[in-house]
Amino acid sequence: MNTVKIIRSDEYKTSRWSGGTTTELLIYPYEAKYADRNFKWRLSSARVIDEESVFTHLPGIARIIMSIDGKLTLHHEGHYEKNLKPFEQDSFMGDWNTKSFGKVTDFNLMMAAGCQGKMKTYTFEGKKVYEEKLNPGEYINRQKNIKQITYVFYILGEKVETYISGMKVYLNNKDTLAVTTLLNGDPFNIKFSNKGEENIKVIKTEIAY
Repeated sequence: MNTVKIIRSDEYKTSRWSGGTTTELLIYPYEAKYADRNFKWRLSSARVIDEESVFTHLPGIARIIMSIDGKLTLHHEGHYEKNLKPFEQDSFMGDWNTKSFGKVTDFNLMMAAGCQGKMKTYTFEGKKVYEEKLNPGEYINRQKNIKQITYVFYILGEKVETYISGMKVYLNNKDTLAVTTLLNGDPFNIKFSNKGEENIKVIKTEIAY
């Protein structure tokens, strides 16, 4: 059985950090607190207002970061440097000494040990319908303690009609749709209908845990 959670853009929590503001989109367990570092995984979007900023040190946390609206350079001391254009991503560990260069909005996934995750971006053209089959079974045998998977869709655009698990859901700019299912659950389809004229972006994140 699938559990569907919808988080509207006006329901998010926004807080300050050293380089700007960060908006928490979703955290698991849902009662976890980022400040207490007691989460399994966390999705957020940060607005970087300083040209140069230092990332928070997060031992034991794996990270994936994506630029949404600008060029972002990540310098991982002792490892490598990477330049990101909009919707390009980088994966790294939270205990690395990392600096960023560029005033951008980014999209972040943080994962504690025992989680696996990945991101993908879609472009949905205006007035068109897109359908995808989601197969939780693809994670079977990858890691013994993985029991469920959450698919998260973050909308960057207006007027999206979504069909999932017998439900019809309307989503708008910066809304989030999360679908959680057991690893041994049956494959299922999700359908998006872009009701607007303009192309939109949707960031899909998968977290298995």
